Amino acid sequence: MNNKMRIGALVFALAAPLANAATELTVYTALESDQLRHYKKAFESQYPDIDIKWVRDSTGIMTAKILAEKDNPQADVVWGLSATSMMVFDNLDMLQAYKPEGSDSLYESFRDMRDQPTWVGMDAWIAGICVNTIELEKNNLEMPQSWADLTKPEYKGHIVMPNPSSSGTGFLDVSAWLQLFGEEDGWRYMDKLHQNIARYTHSGSQPCHLAATGEATMGVSFAFRGAKLKKQKAPIDLVFPSEGIGWDMEAAAIVKGTEQLEAAKKLMDFAVSKEANKLYNQSYAVVALPGVAKPIEHYPEQPESMMIKNDFKWVAANRDSILQEWMNRYDSKSDAK
Repeated sequence: MNNKMRIGALVFALAAPLANAATELTVYTALESDQLRHYKKAFESQYPDIDIKWVRDSTGIMTAKILAEKDNPQADVVWGLSATSMMVFDNLDMLQAYKPEGSDSLYESFRDMRDQPTWVGMDAWIAGICVNTIELEKNNLEMPQSWADLTKPEYKGHIVMPNPSSSGTGFLDVSAWLQLFGEEDGWRYMDKLHQNIARYTHSGSQPCHLAATGEATMGVSFAFRGAKLKKQKAPIDLVFPSEGIGWDMEAAAIVKGTEQLEAAKKLMDFAVSKEANKLYNQSYAVVALPGVAKPIEHYPEQPESMMIKNDFKWVAANRDSILQEWMNRYDSKSDAK
């Protein structure tokens, strides 16, 4: 072999691994940790040339992280973060316009209906109260039926709920109460509720776990997690308050400025697909694509009928002031970070 052939062979050998290297896509998320491996496996089986690198934290922390990186974005895609957070980013021109293939098939409520959409909905998660039936009986307490019931003096010290500054579930509860009762009466309600709160957690699902183990009597939490724990024989019942329940939509979007735009578009296309929606339905009763959602054991048959009329634009516009007011009033009972 002459020198020219040796050099050519060497160049080919060096180039081959580079040609086969997967594109790394940094994806920010607030999805539960047990969901991530299933989503990654399903996406990468269709796109083996793209490797998802997850960066995961709770909704409030992840939202703050993305805002802090506004001038130097580190994420390529956000997949699984509340719609209210997405609208905050959108208002700051932080999202890349893109209409995923197949998105016209989604429910309109899960779509950004503008000509140049920047986000797409995935699923909706709803609030609920997980109640430990053993602790309830032991303390001679009645089962609550409404949000108003949670302010009864006999429930003092028996309730746990998420901190809305770190938990999307906590924030959807607070924003729902302000919409249900009006701002003045909403804060008045939370003042009374605060008297009965034992602690505020930094995870939306933790209050239900605490109720399931008997560490708390009641947990204002993520309802689907409660249904899953009840199916696993935890001694809890789920209560869906009569006034209506708060909810938020999980969404996906491309971060403006990504250097992996083509790979990011493929992820967005997958995020609206039937396969992805089937995965969402394993953790959420309400999903974006019609005809996919199946009934969930221990869950209401029509959760949509219980969901409040949610003004996402108002919530996004007032997010900072709501959180600041909440922190000023109630943060003294929050778990240490």
